[in-house]
Amino acid sequence: MQALTYYIALPFIYLLSLLPFPLLYLFSDLVFFLLYRVAGYRKDVVRQNLRNAFPHKSEQEINTLCKAYYHHLCDMFLETFKTLTISPQTMLQRCSLSPGSKALFDRLNNENKSVILVMGHLGNWEWGGNTFSLSCTQQLYVIYHPLRNKYFDGLMYHMRTRFGTKLIAMKNTFREMLGNRKGANATAFIADQTPQPDNAYWTTFLNQDTPVFKGTEIIASKLGSPIVYVHIKKIKRGYYEMHAEMLLEDPASKPDGYISELHTRRLEKDIIAHPVTWLWSHRRWKHKRPAGM
Repeated sequence: MQALTYYIALPFIYLLSLLPFPLLYLFSDLVFFLLYRVAGYRKDVVRQNLRNAFPHKSEQEINTLCKAYYHHLCDMFLETFKTLTISPQTMLQRCSLSPGSKALFDRLNNENKSVILVMGHLGNWEWGGNTFSLSCTQQLYVIYHPLRNKYFDGLMYHMRTRFGTKLIAMKNTFREMLGNRKGANATAFIADQTPQPDNAYWTTFLNQDTPVFKGTEIIASKLGSPIVYVHIKKIKRGYYEMHAEMLLEDPASKPDGYISELHTRRLEKDIIAHPVTWLWSHRRWKHKRPAGM
């Protein structure tokens, strides 16, 4: 059944990837109508997440944010398929690396330092990986969860590695990073996924008790890798700019929880500034803080 679904969908996916951008966004408007107006996909989840995150906003403001979020979600979903056929030149026109960020990565590369990138589901993180691999000297590794459908997982793997990015399954993260530590490379962690509550660092994030993966902090401390925060900022429809800033040059000496708190606060700042482009339909707050944590 997985194979049948995949081979039926594959021609349509390639057709979408070949559409000129004006037609792609016209189709996105249709998908928005079906997803938001007809199906109401996770609309209650999105609205409740927005209400909890922004308790000072009126219901009208929440509804406006919700609608704008679904427009962005549909655009980003279809933009991801463009990776199948988009040229490197067009990719860099659509998602550029800021000059200051390029200078930072060039310095780290010249110093032969492997670096940990932390980011969230903000902007278009799929295009961000492409931009880094096309713009920077370092080899980029991205930590990912393989999809349950092995056929669609293979398609996503192809799209994500087409411009030179390499993927590391989450279960192999430390072993792979340990093996890669001698060269100048970058390993990207999406830091706003939902971990198991008993093994997480707990903090307040967007006005809610939130578990944070401790893996980024543990690995950074063990390897002594500098930590760089990355934000994919949406400039306008179909155009993004990648910004990077040094969070911590030497993480080895920091106390427990310091690094997790640091990158969580930085991500929260960008979400508050650009709320429409964060992944509000994710069930980020499905766990409750355990007693004593």
